[in-house]
Order: sequence, then structure tokens, then C-alpha cells
Amino acid sequence: METTWNNKVLSDTLGATEGTALRIKQAVLVVLGIALLAVAAKIKVPMWPVPITMGTFAVLTIGAAYGARLGLVTILGYMIIGALGFDVFASSSAEAYGVTYMMGGTGGYLVGYVLATVALGALAQRGWDRSVVWMALAMLIGNALIYLPGLAWLGQLYGWDQPILQWGLTPFLIGDVLKLALAALILPAAWKLVGRARG
Repeated sequence: METTWNNKVLSDTLGATEGTALRIKQAVLVVLGIALLAVAAKIKVPMWPVPITMGTFAVLTIGAAYGARLGLVTILGYMIIGALGFDVFASSSAEAYGVTYMMGGTGGYLVGYVLATVALGALAQRGWDRSVVWMALAMLIGNALIYLPGLAWLGQLYGWDQPILQWGLTPFLIGDVLKLALAALILPAAWKLVGRARG
């Protein structure tokens, strides 16, 4: 079974696998993925010390479920829609939107979203999403790829003499651990369901 699914991600197990039907399926997945990213970005779960937003969870799980290529198309589509001025980001609004918003404090994290999506997709294609332990490690890598450019951009934008880690890292760690655990459980469980369905 593992050999049969080698280099495949969850989206490959659904529906068409070739021809025009495959292209239609991929287009539908991209649209659904962009919609999911936009909705998840606006979800805020009460938590200490700051509310948990589900944007990073959606980014990382879509990357793993879609694979590197389709995940990249989806996240770039999301970014383009945001750049055009649509209110699809976590803190964007009618007053703060588009490229101006993207060049603000969250700009580096948005770059990290793209990097993390591709990384999670590539790791999932190597089978990391089939194991709780490997999926948790993949999520750690994905989170690091979001935070590194995010913090670097904050430092560049506001100055390294500012409390960059207090602004852009430490308040979110508890929420990120919870999201990491959730994704590490969901993706392998989904593969088990696929295995039972095919068995």
C-alpha cells in the first residue's frame, strides 16, 4: 500500500487522476483552498495570551494535503486576491488591505506562508503526513519557515532595537503547539480512512 501511494498526497486520492477531469479537479481544489484560507484567516479562537487564528493551520494543512505544486498555486492565488484588495488576511479590513497591508508588519509572515506551503507539500509527497510523529516534525519545519521571514521583516521594518520576539513570536507559541498537534493527528487519520476505503 505504501509503495502504491509513494509520492502521492491526499488530494491525489480523490477523483480524477488524468486528462481534462484532473485539470477540472485541480481548479476546483485551488478555488476551495483559497476560500478555506480566507475563512480560516478570520477565525479567532479565544486563547491566552492572544487569540488563536486558524490561518497558519489552513496554510500548513493545505500544503500537506495538496502537495508542493498545487499548494503553491493555491497560496499564490490567495496572495494575488489579497494584493487586489480583497479582505482575506487575518488583520486586513476595509481600511487596511491590498499591497499596502501586505507590505506592513505581516508581510514577512505572508512570504513564510508560501515557503511553508511548498515545504509541507514536498514533505507530504515523501510520506511525512502518514505518521503523527513525522507530521508533527513537518509542522515544526513549516512554522519555522513562517516565523523566520516574519521576524526578519519585523526587525527590518521597525528596527532590531524593538522587542521583535515579544511582538511576533512568543505570544503565539501556545496556540501554534495546539494547531501543530491538531494537524499531526488529522492528516495521518485521513490517510487511515483512505486506506480503509481502498482496502
